[in-house]
Amino acid sequence: MDAEVLEKYRKAGEILARVRDDASSMVDVGVSILEVAEFVEETTRALGGEVAFPCNISRDRVAAHDTPRPEDGDVFGEEMVKLDIGVHVDGYIADAAVTVDLGGHPDLVEASAAGLAAAIELVGPGVSTAELGAAIEEAIRGYGYSSVANLTGHGLGRYRAHGEPSVPNRRIEKGVVLSPGEVIAIEPFATDGVGRITEAPQAEIFSFVAKRPIRSPPARSLLKEVLENYSTLPFARRWLSGDRIDYAIGQLLRAGILHRYPLLWEAEGALVSQAEDTVIVTEDGCEVTTRPR
Repeated sequence: MDAEVLEKYRKAGEILARVRDDASSMVDVGVSILEVAEFVEETTRALGGEVAFPCNISRDRVAAHDTPRPEDGDVFGEEMVKLDIGVHVDGYIADAAVTVDLGGHPDLVEASAAGLAAAIELVGPGVSTAELGAAIEEAIRGYGYSSVANLTGHGLGRYRAHGEPSVPNRRIEKGVVLSPGEVIAIEPFATDGVGRITEAPQAEIFSFVAKRPIRSPPARSLLKEVLENYSTLPFARRWLSGDRIDYAIGQLLRAGILHRYPLLWEAEGALVSQAEDTVIVTEDGCEVTTRPR
């Protein structure tokens, strides 16, 4: 990897580590969820980074893709809170998550963290992602929980928050062999539920996927805003300005111009924890970019 690119990945990771620590200390019963999300995004920019995707704050059974709505008045309760944060420097992304337990389930939090640690210990050139998935599943089962089978870690590319290779959270027959210079986000989810998420009806996060003709003036105006400010990176509905935003989003979705990220949740009554770090595969192992150096 080019030295300049490496330093940008490192800087993104350093910013994320600081923001994650400060934001997680804010999470408490009665605290505004929107306030924490805005702190994450504003502090990222203040420290010299850019937001790679909206701050995800997913609670209890919701595993991923939740972010506050415009003027959201919700506060934290006695819940299992996942903070998933993305930072980029010149398009080079750091992605990491932590679970803050406000509901008294420390073993479930430790299970996903143990899965992450087990996978990172194995990362290196020539290692298959299937080996990482097996290690994650074994670690989580050791706590008496299930890994979420249909959520995975992923590769990170320039201005691409999700790419190849996929990093499974369970044992699979065949994976992808890692090579030096690859950047991956390892992202175990542990649950006391069935270990399989489904899509909820709600979506607050979207991304641009293809430029196609669109006649609606509100939709054309929104598309211009998206392309000028977010390009291919995910964005939140609460970031958008202008009139008839929901109508414009609907038009762009129907035209295949935008992609929606629905909330992903486990069975009703289940809890999900998450742990995540970004690592760069090196010649003799890996470097974790999203931990304090």
